[in-house]
Amino acid sequence: MPALTHFLLLSATLFVVGVAGVFMNKRNLLIMLMSIELILLSVSMNFISYSYFIDDLSGQIFVFFILTVAAAEAAIGLAIIVTLYRNAGSVDVDQIRRMRG
Repeated sequence: MPALTHFLLLSATLFVVGVAGVFMNKRNLLIMLMSIELILLSVSMNFISYSYFIDDLSGQIFVFFILTVAAAEAAIGLAIIVTLYRNAGSVDVDQIRRMRG
């Protein structure tokens, strides 16, 4: 049985990869959206692991709310990205900034 530290290390790794994806890639909106999803996944993993090891269900219930927000964010974000791709022909953040007017 893995210990709590194993789950926390995996969660921290997912969080660091997600933050690095947001900060290192400032051009592609799709990769930024996936990085935000990784960050939400790492937070969910923390809630589930603490909830399991404390033997309390409140953390696992809270994860359902996080997953609901993540699914809505992904659906709306992908719809915006598809619309921007149809209008601009690219998902480059710099081109989107130029579309202001």
